[in-house]
Amino acid sequence: MPTEIPWLAPVGALLLGYLLGSIPFGVLLTRAAGAGDLRTIGSGNIGATNVLRTGRKGLAAATLLLDLGKGAAAIWLADALLPGMTALAAAAVFLGHCYPVWLKFRGGKGVATLMGVVLALYWPSGLVYAVVWLGLLAVVRISSVAGMSAAISAPVSAAFFGRIDLVLLLLALALIVLWKHRDNIDRLLSGAEPRVGSKRG
Repeated sequence: MPTEIPWLAPVGALLLGYLLGSIPFGVLLTRAAGAGDLRTIGSGNIGATNVLRTGRKGLAAATLLLDLGKGAAAIWLADALLPGMTALAAAAVFLGHCYPVWLKFRGGKGVATLMGVVLALYWPSGLVYAVVWLGLLAVVRISSVAGMSAAISAPVSAAFFGRIDLVLLLLALALIVLWKHRDNIDRLLSGAEPRVGSKRG
């Protein structure tokens, strides 16, 4: 990267990450499959859990993998093209998913994309993330509980493994996941949060 344009690399990382993150795979896949506008179904969220409420398990799985994949891809591309800018790309791809310009900044809750980010940044923490997410999902069958717990596990495991350089970034992203789940938290406190398989919120 030319040293005479010092801002080019960080701007490039931000744009790369944001544009990748803002691809709304759930909306695109359900529309292409004739399942309607995902934003008018269930909770209106664009993630895999809401895609599952269309009854299309294959579409839900594809959405999950693609949302996860774009998180990892942003890190790998930034590492290859813009060395030293992976943290910026990580934050940007996550924010792009949660606040995509194409959907008037009303995006997903970031759980799958954050997993892709964590796996690409430091795979041991990514494995912890996956175990917490899938394990709790299997046990309690409440997507929000599993997703929020997995997000919280990211900075905790990074600190445990000695990756202090990642803790603040992962903590900030985990807090955004919690913020995006604020309605779910209210329903959990009132005992109204649906379990996986329910057609509600």
